[in-house]
Amino acid sequence: MKKILTLVFVSVLGGIITLSAYKLFIEKESSTVAVKSSVEQPFFVPTNYKATHANLATEELPNFITAADKTVDAVVHVKNTALVSSPMSLQDLFFGRQQSKRAQIGTGSGVIISPDGYIITNNHVIAGSESISITLNDNKIYEAELVGTDEKTDIALLKVEPENDLPFITFGDSDAAQIGEWVLAVGNPFNLTSTVTAGIISAKARDLSGQNSQSFIQTDAAVNPGNSGGALVNSNGELVGINTAITSQTGSYIGYSFAVPSNIARKVVEDIIEFGNVQNGILGVSLLNSNSKEAIEKGLNEINGVYVADVTEQSGAEKAGIKTGDIIKRIDNIEISKFSDLSGYLKTKRPNDVVNVEIIRNDEIKTIPVELSKTDILTIDFMNMELKNLSEERKTKNNINYGVEVIRNNNDWLSENLGVSSKYIITDINNIKIKSIEDISRLKQKYGPNIEQYVKKIGLINKHGEREQYLIR
Repeated sequence: MKKILTLVFVSVLGGIITLSAYKLFIEKESSTVAVKSSVEQPFFVPTNYKATHANLATEELPNFITAADKTVDAVVHVKNTALVSSPMSLQDLFFGRQQSKRAQIGTGSGVIISPDGYIITNNHVIAGSESISITLNDNKIYEAELVGTDEKTDIALLKVEPENDLPFITFGDSDAAQIGEWVLAVGNPFNLTSTVTAGIISAKARDLSGQNSQSFIQTDAAVNPGNSGGALVNSNGELVGINTAITSQTGSYIGYSFAVPSNIARKVVEDIIEFGNVQNGILGVSLLNSNSKEAIEKGLNEINGVYVADVTEQSGAEKAGIKTGDIIKRIDNIEISKFSDLSGYLKTKRPNDVVNVEIIRNDEIKTIPVELSKTDILTIDFMNMELKNLSEERKTKNNINYGVEVIRNNNDWLSENLGVSSKYIITDINNIKIKSIEDISRLKQKYGPNIEQYVKKIGLINKHGEREQYLIR
């Protein structure tokens, strides 16, 4: 019994000693460690909080209400009715019936530019029309007369006879329009009348043809089929372009659209009203493409301006003293960095207008006034071909001191049977040596409009420099 009590006593005493030791040493040490533990500091990223909602509210945001209000009533719906031949059926062939014609409707937009009813649209909107009607925003319908067109700029002018003055849009200065500037496209896409979309000017002097013949304003305002001929206006409601084209594999808007600058469109319609056709003034220079192999080899792809590769004889540029090798930097107040800048600005000018051409020659800057020439001095239409005088470079290359160059050939017979195309040289006609387009002009005056009946023999130099003679029966 005593042994059991002794064992219990020893056990209790051991437990007391163990508990006391834990309380005295271990628990105290643990609490000390807890107190000395370090706390990690948070990582801060430098941030600017100045742009708060409060001061954002005070910034001026674009407002298109005024511009839209000024323009929606002055943009019209254009309907073009054309007669097209229906396909021949087996029954038609069997019974000897002639092809029947059916009406085909095309639609687009137009812009009223005067209170008495002049309307500007695209040439492709009304091409081939038998009749044209326009519908105002208030649903009034008028029959329209086609005053004139210019296929090169894709501009057409219509006229209606309203009972009262019509709302119209004032022309703005497209040369002053800036990349990044807000614009509105107003038109009738998919026959939805009075549609307004917003965007910015993405680029200027865009050429989609690859032939340096166009100078479009590029914008990201949504333009779709039916918008053609509609208005591109700035935030003041002024006309800065005529919406004309989109680039898309689907035929609908995918991000960019293109407009004829208003300065070009205004000049075209003024010429049509005053002269009945477009009066084009030309400088008389040929420029070297900055992306060509020759330009890259000469380091001309890095110049700030455009390089004059050739000067046309008897042109305003030659008379003013512009020379091959000059670098054109500016015309009037327009900076020239590519050919479409030059061609776009010159499309706003007429023959005999004087422009100030800023050039670099021998590292010196000069400003030369140039009187623009008429196109018929430099080119001429002949047998459905466009011809120009032969440059000195081509004369030397072909060891010849006469001839005229084919710029464009729309004569199917000459093209298919003789292979005549651009860059061919015509040396003689009916054994008469052709020295310049003035000789062509004299032949046209001699034989009249039926000159093709009198052309029996023609001499050519092909693209390979080989001489060819053909009898035309």
